[in-house]
Amino acid sequence: MSLLSIFFVFIAILYSDLFIIKTEAGAVGLNYGMLGNNLPTPNDVVLLLKSKNITKTRLFNPNIEALQALQNSGIEVILGTLNQDLQQLSTSISFSSNWVQTNVISFAKTLKIRAISAGNEVIPSDMQNYVLPAMQNLKSALDQALAAGLIPGRIPVTTAVATSVLGVSYPPSNGKFSNTTLPVMGPIVNFLATTQTPLLVNVYPYFAYVNNPVNISLSYALFTSNSIVARDGVLEYKTLFGAMVDAVYSALERCDGGGGSVEIVVSESGWPSGGDSGDVYATIANAQTYNNNLISHVSNGNGTPKRPGKSVETYVFAIFNENLKPQGTEQNFGLFYPNKMEVYPVNFM
Repeated sequence: MSLLSIFFVFIAILYSDLFIIKTEAGAVGLNYGMLGNNLPTPNDVVLLLKSKNITKTRLFNPNIEALQALQNSGIEVILGTLNQDLQQLSTSISFSSNWVQTNVISFAKTLKIRAISAGNEVIPSDMQNYVLPAMQNLKSALDQALAAGLIPGRIPVTTAVATSVLGVSYPPSNGKFSNTTLPVMGPIVNFLATTQTPLLVNVYPYFAYVNNPVNISLSYALFTSNSIVARDGVLEYKTLFGAMVDAVYSALERCDGGGGSVEIVVSESGWPSGGDSGDVYATIANAQTYNNNLISHVSNGNGTPKRPGKSVETYVFAIFNENLKPQGTEQNFGLFYPNKMEVYPVNFM
């Protein structure tokens, strides 16, 4: 083969690899909430997930029955800590070690844990200063377990935040953490950059839309706009989801210590199918449109205007309607009723 032929083969392979990267399929999982007194057993939930080819889920707390049911299922888990445990996790190495022993090491050989989340939507609150020390103690306990051969590989430690951590969110390129959250988020971002771990972000265009329906169009929130809705310099936005994710990316980039290298995993996103009588937007039709379009958008690896072609791992909220949550829309984010019947058809790709 001539040198020229080799060159063209190399170029073809290079462009092929670039194409694969740009069109990498996204990962979609489901949040497994348990605030209901009529929900199926964890074993039945796992069978439901497997029947829908769901390979990722998120647990808000280390429910032992759920962890046992997920063993050898092939379903990867983001495992959360209880918010009320953060203070002890942040101040006690022994408590953190016991937590890892009970909830991670006991299942390490039969369950793939994607990450540990130290709390959910704790920032901003009066508990926010516990988050980073809890993350550090959990990481230390996990590192010790890895060194001792008690877990098969590194398990990253992160936390889940709502977009309320932002002080500025529009335009997306101006996104930055608020003055209240920056003193906490800055060191957390540095920790995540150092450990090469993503930040979990709960992204809800539904709430952004219902709080400002005058300035935000429903099609922009539901992924149904056929034209550019917002322009931010050279970036063009057809979806509110993309704008919200990019606002957090901008905030990360503004943090010292490598914040621009931190990836985002969307740990929650969804749309309620019912709720308060005055909420005309929480309908089955809108929920079906949003969640199917969200899954399609993520699965196609479209990324966001700031990170085009870079898939955003996303977890839809939630598996079930949960009757012990506050009345109204909070009880109606499920894709399934507690009897495992679909609230509306969903294409999991």
